[in-house]
Amino acid sequence: MKKTRYTEEQIVFALKQAETGTRVGEVCRKMGISEATFYNWKKKFAG
Repeated sequence: MKKTRYTEEQIVFALKQAETGTRVGEVCRKMGISEATFYNWKKKFAG
């Protein structure tokens, strides 16, 4: 399995930021990820 650069806590934090109203593009820019990665995380962690 490929090792991730981000901890599960960081991923959950990013998803919660988007839930509370921060734009997805802004969250992605701050984290240094693509929007596709964000939505993959959302599918995997947020169910």
